[in-house]
Amino acid sequence: MPSSATRDSFADQARKISPPSDAFIGGRFVPAVSGQRFSCLSPRDGALLAEVAECGPEDVDRAVRAAREAFEAGPWPRLSPQGRRKVLLRFARLIDENSHELALLESLDMGKPVMDALHVDVPLTVRCFEFYAEAVDKLYDEVAPTGHDVVATITREPLGVVGAVVPWNFPLMLAAWKIAPALAAGNCVVLKPAEQSPLTALRIAELADEAGFPPGVLNVVPGFGPTAGAALGRHPEVDLIAFTGSGPVGRLFLRYAAESNLKQVALELGGKSPQLVFPDADLDQAAQAVAGGVMFNQGEVCAAGSRLLVHESIREEFVAKVVDAAKAWTVGDPLDPATRVGALVEEKHLQRVLGHVEAAHADGARLLLGGNRARVSSGGWYLEPTVFDEVRPDARLAQEEVFGPVLAVLGFRTTEEAVALANGTRFGLAAAVWTQHLTTAHQVSRALKAGSVWVNNFNDSDITTPFGGYKESGNGRDRSLHALDKYTQLKTTWIQL
Repeated sequence: MPSSATRDSFADQARKISPPSDAFIGGRFVPAVSGQRFSCLSPRDGALLAEVAECGPEDVDRAVRAAREAFEAGPWPRLSPQGRRKVLLRFARLIDENSHELALLESLDMGKPVMDALHVDVPLTVRCFEFYAEAVDKLYDEVAPTGHDVVATITREPLGVVGAVVPWNFPLMLAAWKIAPALAAGNCVVLKPAEQSPLTALRIAELADEAGFPPGVLNVVPGFGPTAGAALGRHPEVDLIAFTGSGPVGRLFLRYAAESNLKQVALELGGKSPQLVFPDADLDQAAQAVAGGVMFNQGEVCAAGSRLLVHESIREEFVAKVVDAAKAWTVGDPLDPATRVGALVEEKHLQRVLGHVEAAHADGARLLLGGNRARVSSGGWYLEPTVFDEVRPDARLAQEEVFGPVLAVLGFRTTEEAVALANGTRFGLAAAVWTQHLTTAHQVSRALKAGSVWVNNFNDSDITTPFGGYKESGNGRDRSLHALDKYTQLKTTWIQL
Protein backbone atom coordinates (compact mmCIF):
# COMPACT_ATOMS: atom_id res chain seq x y z
CA MET A 1 0.00 0.00 0.00
CA PRO A 2 1.44 3.46 -0.88
CA SER A 3 2.67 5.59 1.99
CA SER A 4 -0.02 8.26 1.51
CA ALA A 5 -2.82 5.69 1.54
CA THR A 6 -1.43 4.15 4.71
CA ARG A 7 -1.20 7.58 6.30
CA ASP A 8 -4.82 8.24 5.38
CA SER A 9 -5.75 4.86 6.85
CA PHE A 10 -4.04 5.68 10.14
CA ALA A 11 -5.74 9.09 10.19
CA ASP A 12 -9.14 7.47 9.58
CA GLN A 13 -8.55 5.03 12.42
CA ALA A 14 -7.42 7.84 14.69
CA ARG A 15 -10.68 9.72 14.18
CA LYS A 16 -12.62 6.69 15.41
CA ILE A 17 -10.69 6.23 18.66
CA SER A 18 -12.48 7.28 21.83
CA PRO A 19 -10.26 6.41 24.80
CA PRO A 20 -11.38 6.65 28.43
CA SER A 21 -10.82 10.10 29.90
CA ASP A 22 -11.81 9.66 33.57
CA ALA A 23 -9.62 8.48 36.41
CA PHE A 24 -9.59 4.74 37.14
CA ILE A 25 -9.99 4.18 40.89
CA GLY A 26 -11.07 1.05 42.71
CA GLY A 27 -12.00 -0.76 39.50
CA ARG A 28 -14.20 2.03 38.09
CA PHE A 29 -13.78 5.04 35.84
CA VAL A 30 -14.74 8.13 37.82
CA PRO A 31 -14.51 11.89 37.24
CA ALA A 32 -12.31 14.03 39.45
CA VAL A 33 -13.98 15.05 42.69
CA SER A 34 -13.61 18.70 41.67
CA GLY A 35 -15.20 18.04 38.31
CA GLN A 36 -12.24 19.74 36.65
CA ARG A 37 -10.79 18.50 33.38
CA PHE A 38 -7.74 19.47 31.32
CA SER A 39 -7.23 19.54 27.58
CA CYS A 40 -5.08 16.81 26.09
CA LEU A 41 -3.65 18.17 22.83
CA SER A 42 -1.93 16.24 20.04
CA PRO A 43 1.63 17.35 19.19
CA ARG A 44 0.89 16.26 15.64
CA ASP A 45 -1.31 19.29 14.89
CA GLY A 46 -2.29 20.90 18.19
CA ALA A 47 -5.79 19.42 17.97
CA LEU A 48 -7.80 18.48 21.03
CA LEU A 49 -7.76 14.73 21.72
CA ALA A 50 -9.78 14.61 24.93
CA GLU A 51 -10.79 16.51 28.03
CA VAL A 52 -9.25 14.41 30.80
CA ALA A 53 -10.14 14.26 34.48
CA GLU A 54 -7.82 16.54 36.42
CA CYS A 55 -7.11 14.65 39.60
CA GLY A 56 -6.10 16.48 42.74
CA PRO A 57 -5.16 15.46 46.30
CA GLU A 58 -8.63 14.12 47.10
CA ASP A 59 -8.63 11.86 44.05
CA VAL A 60 -5.13 10.63 44.83
CA ASP A 61 -6.25 9.86 48.37
CA ARG A 62 -9.17 7.83 47.03
CA ALA A 63 -6.85 5.90 44.74
CA VAL A 64 -4.26 5.22 47.44
CA ARG A 65 -6.95 4.09 49.87
CA ALA A 66 -8.40 1.77 47.22
CA ALA A 67 -4.93 0.32 46.65
CA ARG A 68 -4.29 -0.02 50.38
CA GLU A 69 -7.60 -1.84 50.90
CA ALA A 70 -6.85 -4.14 47.96
CA PHE A 71 -3.45 -4.90 49.43
CA GLU A 72 -4.52 -5.43 53.04
CA ALA A 73 -7.77 -7.30 52.44
CA GLY A 74 -7.99 -8.24 48.77
CA PRO A 75 -6.96 -11.42 46.97
CA TRP A 76 -4.10 -10.09 44.82
CA PRO A 77 -1.19 -10.26 47.33
CA ARG A 78 -2.53 -13.59 48.56
CA LEU A 79 -2.74 -15.22 45.16
CA SER A 80 -0.12 -17.83 44.44
CA PRO A 81 2.60 -16.67 42.03
CA GLN A 82 0.97 -18.94 39.46
CA GLY A 83 -2.32 -17.12 39.97
CA ARG A 84 -0.76 -13.69 39.41
CA ARG A 85 1.05 -15.14 36.42
CA LYS A 86 -2.20 -16.09 34.70
CA VAL A 87 -3.73 -12.63 35.12
CA LEU A 88 -0.58 -10.85 33.96
CA LEU A 89 -0.38 -13.06 30.86
CA ARG A 90 -4.02 -12.31 30.04
CA PHE A 91 -3.20 -8.63 30.41
CA ALA A 92 -0.22 -8.97 28.05
CA ARG A 93 -2.38 -10.77 25.51
CA LEU A 94 -5.03 -8.03 25.61
CA ILE A 95 -2.39 -5.34 25.08
CA ASP A 96 -1.10 -7.29 22.10
CA GLU A 97 -4.59 -7.74 20.67
CA ASN A 98 -5.17 -3.97 20.91
CA SER A 99 -1.73 -3.01 19.63
CA HIS A 100 -2.92 -0.86 16.71
CA GLU A 101 -5.20 1.21 18.90
CA LEU A 102 -2.54 1.67 21.56
CA ALA A 103 0.09 2.63 18.97
CA LEU A 104 -2.23 5.22 17.47
CA LEU A 105 -3.00 6.64 20.91
CA GLU A 106 0.69 6.81 21.74
CA SER A 107 1.51 8.55 18.47
CA LEU A 108 -1.34 11.03 18.72
CA ASP A 109 -0.73 11.76 22.40
CA MET A 110 3.02 12.43 22.38
CA GLY A 111 4.01 12.84 18.74
CA LYS A 112 6.20 9.82 18.02
CA PRO A 113 6.05 8.10 14.61
CA VAL A 114 3.21 5.61 14.66
CA MET A 115 5.40 2.89 13.17
CA ASP A 116 7.80 3.22 16.11
CA ALA A 117 4.90 2.94 18.53
CA LEU A 118 3.56 -0.10 16.68
CA HIS A 119 6.85 -1.95 16.23
CA VAL A 120 8.81 -0.83 19.31
CA ASP A 121 6.72 0.55 22.16
CA VAL A 122 3.77 -1.83 22.15
CA PRO A 123 5.74 -5.08 21.57
CA LEU A 124 8.20 -4.14 24.31
CA THR A 125 5.29 -3.44 26.64
CA VAL A 126 3.83 -6.86 25.92
CA ARG A 127 7.24 -8.47 26.42
CA CYS A 128 7.64 -6.70 29.76
CA PHE A 129 4.39 -8.06 31.19
CA GLU A 130 5.13 -11.51 29.81
CA PHE A 131 8.61 -11.52 31.34
CA TYR A 132 7.49 -10.65 34.87
CA ALA A 133 4.49 -12.95 34.63
CA GLU A 134 6.78 -15.86 33.77
CA ALA A 135 9.46 -14.86 36.29
CA VAL A 136 7.41 -14.48 39.43
CA ASP A 137 6.70 -18.19 40.03
CA LYS A 138 10.37 -19.09 39.53
CA LEU A 139 11.82 -17.07 42.39
CA TYR A 140 12.64 -18.87 45.63
CA ASP A 141 13.13 -17.77 49.22
CA GLU A 142 16.20 -18.77 51.25
CA VAL A 143 17.20 -20.68 54.36
CA ALA A 144 20.31 -19.28 56.02
CA PRO A 145 23.08 -21.67 57.24
CA THR A 146 22.67 -20.75 60.91
CA GLY A 147 23.24 -24.13 62.61
CA HIS A 148 21.25 -27.18 63.72
CA ASP A 149 19.18 -25.83 66.60
CA VAL A 150 17.74 -22.73 64.90
CA VAL A 151 16.48 -22.01 61.40
CA ALA A 152 16.48 -18.57 59.77
CA THR A 153 14.32 -18.13 56.67
CA ILE A 154 14.68 -15.15 54.34
CA THR A 155 11.48 -14.34 52.49
CA ARG A 156 10.77 -11.74 49.83
CA GLU A 157 7.49 -9.88 50.42
CA PRO A 158 5.67 -7.12 48.51
CA LEU A 159 6.02 -3.58 49.82
CA GLY A 160 2.35 -2.66 49.71
CA VAL A 161 1.20 0.40 47.74
CA VAL A 162 3.46 1.62 44.93
CA GLY A 163 3.10 5.06 43.40
CA ALA A 164 4.38 4.95 39.81
CA VAL A 165 5.01 8.31 38.14
CA VAL A 166 6.02 8.08 34.49
CA PRO A 167 7.06 10.58 31.79
CA TRP A 168 5.64 11.41 28.40
CA ASN A 169 8.39 10.16 26.06
CA PHE A 170 7.52 6.43 26.26
CA PRO A 171 4.24 6.56 28.23
CA LEU A 172 3.13 2.98 27.69
CA MET A 173 6.47 1.19 27.85
CA LEU A 174 7.79 3.05 30.91
CA ALA A 175 4.51 2.49 32.72
CA ALA A 176 5.00 -1.23 32.05
CA TRP A 177 8.54 -1.08 33.43
CA LYS A 178 7.07 0.11 36.74
CA ILE A 179 3.74 -1.64 37.10
CA ALA A 180 4.65 -5.08 35.68
CA PRO A 181 7.27 -6.00 38.32
CA ALA A 182 5.29 -4.21 41.04
CA LEU A 183 2.14 -6.18 40.30
CA ALA A 184 4.01 -9.44 39.75
CA ALA A 185 5.52 -9.11 43.22
CA GLY A 186 2.05 -8.71 44.76
CA ASN A 187 1.87 -4.94 45.24
CA CYS A 188 -1.02 -2.66 44.38
CA VAL A 189 -0.30 0.38 42.21
CA VAL A 190 -1.39 3.96 41.74
CA LEU A 191 -0.13 5.13 38.34
CA LYS A 192 0.19 8.84 37.63
CA PRO A 193 0.89 9.39 33.92
CA ALA A 194 2.36 12.64 32.62
CA GLU A 195 -0.31 15.24 31.95
CA GLN A 196 0.97 15.48 28.35
CA SER A 197 0.28 11.79 27.64
CA PRO A 198 -2.41 10.18 29.81
CA LEU A 199 -4.41 8.29 27.20
CA THR A 200 -2.63 4.93 26.91
CA ALA A 201 -2.46 4.66 30.71
CA LEU A 202 -6.23 5.04 30.91
CA ARG A 203 -6.79 2.58 28.08
CA ILE A 204 -4.64 -0.13 29.67
CA ALA A 205 -6.52 0.40 32.94
CA GLU A 206 -9.61 -0.67 31.00
CA LEU A 207 -7.72 -3.70 29.67
CA ALA A 208 -6.47 -4.54 33.18
CA ASP A 209 -10.05 -4.71 34.38
CA GLU A 210 -10.89 -7.01 31.47
CA ALA A 211 -7.86 -9.18 32.30
CA GLY A 212 -9.20 -9.84 35.79
CA PHE A 213 -7.22 -7.63 38.18
CA PRO A 214 -9.26 -7.18 41.37
CA PRO A 215 -10.57 -3.67 42.09
CA GLY A 216 -7.93 -1.38 43.55
CA VAL A 217 -4.94 -3.37 42.33
CA LEU A 218 -4.23 -0.91 39.49
CA ASN A 219 -5.44 2.69 39.70
CA VAL A 220 -4.71 5.56 37.29
CA VAL A 221 -4.87 9.22 38.34
CA PRO A 222 -4.23 11.69 35.49
CA GLY A 223 -3.30 15.18 36.58
CA PHE A 224 -0.51 17.67 37.09
CA GLY A 225 2.73 17.26 39.00
CA PRO A 226 2.28 20.03 41.59
CA THR A 227 -1.14 18.64 42.58
CA ALA A 228 -1.62 14.94 41.79
CA GLY A 229 2.10 14.12 41.72
CA ALA A 230 2.86 15.94 44.96
CA ALA A 231 -0.14 14.37 46.70
CA LEU A 232 1.07 10.91 45.70
CA GLY A 233 4.60 11.68 46.83
CA ARG A 234 3.44 12.96 50.22
CA HIS A 235 0.78 10.34 50.91
CA PRO A 236 1.54 8.41 54.13
CA GLU A 237 0.01 5.19 52.79
CA VAL A 238 2.34 4.97 49.79
CA ASP A 239 5.32 2.69 50.43
CA LEU A 240 7.38 3.47 47.33
CA ILE A 241 7.51 6.11 44.62
CA ALA A 242 8.98 4.77 41.37
CA PHE A 243 9.70 7.79 39.20
CA THR A 244 11.21 8.40 35.77
CA GLY A 245 11.66 12.01 34.76
CA SER A 246 13.70 15.13 35.40
CA GLY A 247 16.23 15.75 38.15
CA PRO A 248 14.35 18.68 39.71
CA VAL A 249 11.19 16.61 40.05
CA GLY A 250 13.19 13.66 41.40
CA ARG A 251 14.50 15.94 44.13
CA LEU A 252 10.93 16.95 44.94
CA PHE A 253 9.95 13.31 45.46
CA LEU A 254 12.87 12.84 47.84
CA ARG A 255 11.67 15.89 49.75
CA TYR A 256 8.08 14.62 49.79
CA ALA A 257 9.31 11.32 51.22
CA ALA A 258 11.20 13.13 53.98
CA GLU A 259 8.16 15.27 54.77
CA SER A 260 5.81 12.29 55.03
CA ASN A 261 6.52 8.66 55.91
CA LEU A 262 10.12 8.23 54.64
CA LYS A 263 8.79 6.11 51.81
CA GLN A 264 11.32 4.59 49.46
CA VAL A 265 12.02 6.55 46.29
CA ALA A 266 13.46 4.92 43.14
CA LEU A 267 14.61 7.41 40.52
CA GLU A 268 15.64 7.38 36.86
CA LEU A 269 16.52 10.98 36.05
CA GLY A 270 17.86 11.15 32.53
CA GLY A 271 21.30 11.58 31.08
CA LYS A 272 23.76 13.24 28.74
CA SER A 273 25.07 10.08 27.15
CA PRO A 274 28.34 10.19 25.18
CA GLN A 275 29.34 8.16 22.13
CA LEU A 276 33.14 7.79 22.00
CA VAL A 277 34.48 7.14 18.49
CA PHE A 278 38.10 6.01 18.15
CA PRO A 279 40.13 6.07 14.90
CA ASP A 280 39.91 2.31 14.31
CA ALA A 281 36.10 2.20 14.50
CA ASP A 282 33.88 1.14 11.62
CA LEU A 283 33.04 4.75 10.74
CA ASP A 284 30.06 4.04 8.51
CA GLN A 285 28.39 1.83 11.10
CA ALA A 286 29.19 4.27 13.89
CA ALA A 287 27.87 7.27 11.95
CA GLN A 288 24.49 5.61 11.41
CA ALA A 289 24.28 4.72 15.10
CA VAL A 290 25.31 8.19 16.28
CA ALA A 291 22.66 9.83 14.11
CA GLY A 292 19.98 7.37 15.17
CA GLY A 293 21.05 7.57 18.79
CA VAL A 294 20.01 11.21 19.06
CA MET A 295 17.24 11.43 16.43
CA PHE A 296 15.14 8.40 17.40
CA ASN A 297 11.92 9.40 19.18
CA GLN A 298 12.76 13.05 18.34
CA GLY A 299 15.67 12.84 20.77
CA GLU A 300 13.16 12.50 23.60
CA VAL A 301 15.05 9.56 25.09
CA CYS A 302 16.70 9.60 28.50
CA ALA A 303 19.64 7.58 27.15
CA ALA A 304 19.92 9.54 23.89
CA GLY A 305 23.49 9.73 22.61
CA SER A 306 23.44 13.51 22.63
CA ARG A 307 27.22 13.97 22.88
CA LEU A 308 29.59 12.77 20.16
CA LEU A 309 33.20 12.52 21.34
CA VAL A 310 35.37 11.84 18.30
CA HIS A 311 39.14 11.48 17.90
CA GLU A 312 40.64 14.55 16.26
CA SER A 313 42.41 12.46 13.59
CA ILE A 314 39.07 11.41 12.09
CA ARG A 315 36.89 14.29 13.25
CA GLU A 316 36.27 16.03 9.92
CA GLU A 317 35.62 12.82 8.01
CA PHE A 318 33.43 11.25 10.66
CA VAL A 319 31.33 14.30 11.45
CA ALA A 320 30.54 14.65 7.73
CA LYS A 321 29.29 11.05 7.75
CA VAL A 322 27.12 11.76 10.81
CA VAL A 323 25.60 14.83 9.17
CA ASP A 324 24.79 12.81 6.03
CA ALA A 325 23.23 10.08 8.18
CA ALA A 326 21.18 12.62 10.15
CA LYS A 327 19.75 14.08 6.94
CA ALA A 328 17.99 10.74 6.35
CA TRP A 329 15.96 11.24 9.56
CA THR A 330 13.03 12.95 7.89
CA VAL A 331 10.61 15.07 9.90
CA GLY A 332 6.98 14.44 9.13
CA ASP A 333 3.45 13.63 10.18
CA PRO A 334 3.63 11.01 12.97
CA LEU A 335 0.86 9.07 11.23
CA ASP A 336 2.86 8.78 7.99
CA PRO A 337 4.75 5.46 7.91
CA ALA A 338 7.65 7.18 6.13
CA THR A 339 8.23 9.58 9.04
CA ARG A 340 11.33 8.96 11.14
CA VAL A 341 11.18 12.09 13.34
CA GLY A 342 7.79 13.11 14.65
CA ALA A 343 6.65 16.04 16.78
CA LEU A 344 8.03 17.22 20.10
CA VAL A 345 5.53 16.72 22.88
CA GLU A 346 4.28 20.29 23.37
CA GLU A 347 4.97 23.91 22.46
CA LYS A 348 6.57 24.59 25.84
CA HIS A 349 9.07 21.78 25.32
CA LEU A 350 9.80 22.85 21.74
CA GLN A 351 10.63 26.34 22.98
CA ARG A 352 12.90 24.86 25.64
CA VAL A 353 14.81 22.87 23.01
CA LEU A 354 15.04 25.94 20.77
CA GLY A 355 16.48 27.75 23.78
CA HIS A 356 19.32 25.22 23.83
CA VAL A 357 19.90 25.86 20.13
CA GLU A 358 20.12 29.61 20.77
CA ALA A 359 22.49 29.02 23.70
CA ALA A 360 24.73 26.87 21.50
CA HIS A 361 25.01 29.71 19.00
CA ALA A 362 25.81 32.12 21.82
CA ASP A 363 28.48 29.76 23.18
CA GLY A 364 30.26 29.79 19.83
CA ALA A 365 29.34 26.31 18.57
CA ARG A 366 29.24 25.80 14.80
CA LEU A 367 25.88 24.74 13.35
CA LEU A 368 26.26 22.01 10.73
CA LEU A 369 22.65 20.91 10.27
CA GLY A 370 19.12 22.01 11.13
CA GLY A 371 18.40 24.21 14.11
CA ASN A 372 15.02 25.45 12.91
CA ARG A 373 11.41 24.77 13.67
CA ALA A 374 9.81 22.54 11.02
CA ARG A 375 6.28 21.98 9.65
CA VAL A 376 5.05 25.25 11.17
CA SER A 377 1.86 25.27 9.08
CA SER A 378 0.82 21.88 10.54
CA GLY A 379 -0.07 23.43 13.88
CA GLY A 380 2.18 20.88 15.60
CA TRP A 381 5.56 21.14 17.31
CA TYR A 382 8.45 19.99 15.11
CA LEU A 383 12.21 20.58 15.01
CA GLU A 384 14.75 19.75 12.32
CA PRO A 385 17.49 17.23 13.18
CA THR A 386 20.29 19.45 14.45
CA VAL A 387 24.07 19.00 14.72
CA PHE A 388 26.54 21.41 16.35
CA ASP A 389 30.33 21.01 16.13
CA GLU A 390 33.03 22.77 18.16
CA VAL A 391 31.00 22.58 21.36
CA ARG A 392 32.93 23.53 24.48
CA PRO A 393 32.94 20.89 27.26
CA ASP A 394 31.48 23.40 29.73
CA ALA A 395 28.78 24.71 27.37
CA ARG A 396 25.12 24.15 28.16
CA LEU A 397 24.77 21.92 25.10
CA ALA A 398 27.49 19.63 26.45
CA GLN A 399 26.23 19.59 30.03
CA GLU A 400 22.43 19.79 30.08
CA GLU A 401 19.85 17.27 28.90
CA VAL A 402 18.20 18.80 25.83
CA PHE A 403 15.66 16.03 25.20
CA GLY A 404 15.41 16.86 21.52
CA PRO A 405 17.07 15.91 18.20
CA VAL A 406 20.21 17.97 18.88
CA LEU A 407 23.75 16.55 18.78
CA ALA A 408 26.81 18.17 20.37
CA VAL A 409 30.21 17.28 18.85
CA LEU A 410 33.44 17.46 20.85
CA GLY A 411 36.93 16.26 19.94
CA PHE A 412 39.59 14.39 21.90
CA ARG A 413 43.23 13.44 21.34
CA THR A 414 43.90 10.73 23.93
CA THR A 415 41.94 7.93 25.54
CA GLU A 416 42.35 9.60 28.93
CA GLU A 417 40.87 12.84 27.58
CA ALA A 418 37.96 10.94 26.03
CA VAL A 419 37.10 9.26 29.33
CA ALA A 420 37.41 12.53 31.24
CA LEU A 421 35.06 14.27 28.78
CA ALA A 422 32.61 11.37 28.87
CA ASN A 423 32.49 11.41 32.68
CA GLY A 424 32.52 15.20 32.86
CA THR A 425 28.82 15.76 33.48
CA ARG A 426 26.59 15.21 36.51
CA PHE A 427 24.81 12.40 34.64
CA GLY A 428 25.75 8.73 34.29
CA LEU A 429 22.98 6.87 32.52
CA ALA A 430 24.57 5.41 29.39
CA ALA A 431 27.51 5.59 26.98
CA ALA A 432 28.87 3.92 23.86
CA VAL A 433 32.38 3.02 22.72
CA TRP A 434 33.30 2.55 19.05
CA THR A 435 36.57 0.70 18.47
CA GLN A 436 37.87 -2.53 16.98
CA HIS A 437 40.57 -2.79 19.65
CA LEU A 438 39.56 -5.21 22.41
CA THR A 439 41.78 -3.63 25.05
CA THR A 440 40.42 -0.14 24.35
CA ALA A 441 36.85 -1.42 24.45
CA HIS A 442 37.36 -3.16 27.77
CA GLN A 443 39.38 -0.46 29.52
CA VAL A 444 37.22 2.44 28.41
CA SER A 445 33.97 0.61 29.24
CA ARG A 446 35.25 -0.06 32.74
CA ALA A 447 36.30 3.58 33.19
CA LEU A 448 32.96 5.08 32.13
CA LYS A 449 30.62 6.05 34.97
CA ALA A 450 27.40 4.87 33.37
CA GLY A 451 24.75 2.28 34.09
CA SER A 452 24.75 0.96 30.50
CA VAL A 453 27.71 0.86 28.10
CA TRP A 454 27.37 -0.26 24.50
CA VAL A 455 30.40 -1.34 22.48
CA ASN A 456 30.09 -1.03 18.68
CA ASN A 457 26.33 -0.61 18.96
CA PHE A 458 23.95 1.85 20.56
CA ASN A 459 20.77 1.44 22.56
CA ASP A 460 20.46 -2.33 22.25
CA SER A 461 17.87 -3.26 24.82
CA ASP A 462 16.19 -6.28 26.37
CA ILE A 463 13.87 -6.79 29.31
CA THR A 464 16.37 -9.28 30.77
CA THR A 465 18.98 -6.54 31.36
CA PRO A 466 18.82 -3.89 34.10
CA PHE A 467 18.53 -0.21 33.17
CA GLY A 468 19.40 2.75 35.37
CA GLY A 469 22.11 5.23 36.11
CA TYR A 470 25.06 6.43 38.14
CA LYS A 471 25.44 9.85 39.77
CA GLU A 472 22.51 12.23 39.18
CA SER A 473 20.92 9.86 36.67
CA GLY A 474 19.25 8.20 39.63
CA ASN A 475 19.22 5.01 41.65
CA GLY A 476 17.68 1.56 41.43
CA ARG A 477 17.12 -0.33 38.22
CA ASP A 478 14.22 -0.92 35.85
CA ARG A 479 13.96 -4.13 33.80
CA SER A 480 15.36 -7.59 34.54
CA LEU A 481 14.95 -9.61 37.72
CA HIS A 482 16.88 -6.88 39.55
CA ALA A 483 13.86 -4.57 39.24
CA LEU A 484 11.99 -6.82 41.68
CA ASP A 485 14.43 -5.73 44.38
CA LYS A 486 12.81 -2.31 44.70
CA TYR A 487 9.25 -3.68 44.76
CA THR A 488 9.91 -6.19 47.53
CA GLN A 489 11.39 -6.25 51.00
CA LEU A 490 13.27 -8.99 52.80
CA LYS A 491 12.05 -10.54 56.03
CA THR A 492 14.24 -12.78 58.21
CA THR A 493 12.35 -15.21 60.46
CA TRP A 494 14.24 -17.07 63.22
CA ILE A 495 12.70 -20.38 64.30
CA GLN A 496 14.01 -22.20 67.36
CA LEU A 497 13.86 -25.97 66.87
